[in-house]
Amino acid sequence: MGEPIIRDALHEELPRVREIAKQAWSPIYAYFREKMGEDLWSREHPGDPLEQKADVVEKHFREHPDQAFVTEVDGEVVGFCTYMLRDNQVGVVGNDAVAPEAQGKGVGRRQYQECLKRMREAGMIYARVQTGLDPAHAPARRAYEKVGFEPVRPHIDYYMTL
Repeated sequence: MGEPIIRDALHEELPRVREIAKQAWSPIYAYFREKMGEDLWSREHPGDPLEQKADVVEKHFREHPDQAFVTEVDGEVVGFCTYMLRDNQVGVVGNDAVAPEAQGKGVGRRQYQECLKRMREAGMIYARVQTGLDPAHAPARRAYEKVGFEPVRPHIDYYMTL
C-alpha cells in the first residue's frame, strides 16, 4: 500500500465518499438494530439510515468543502473526514471513515492528524470528537485515542418499553 495522500474531494468522487460512509456505518447500524429490536429501530430510524448518513456526509462536502477532505491511496479514495471550525475555538471532528480494505493501515490516524493540523492552523484551541460506547464503535475509539483524544463526557442512551 502506498502513502496516503490527503486532498480536497473532486465532485465526481462524492459517490465513492457515500459508499465508504455506508460501509462504515453498516455494522454500527446493524448493532443498534439488533439491540433495539425491529419495532423501536424502525420508529427511531425510519427510511434508510445508511442513505441518510451518506446524504449528511455529501451535504457537508458540498456546503463546507474547506472543512472536508478525502484520503487517497494508490489512486483510489479510501477515506474521508469532515470537521467544523466553531467560533468558540473548539474544532469538531465530524463524520469520518476509512474503507474496509484500508482499515488497520494507519489511514484513519493520518486523517485525524491532518484534521487536527487544519484545526490548529485555523486558530482552534481545542478539538472535540464524539463517538459511541458500543462495540461497533470500538475501532473509532481506538483511532481517536491513538492521536491523543481522551474521553471526557461518556454518553449512553436508555430505552424502555411502556
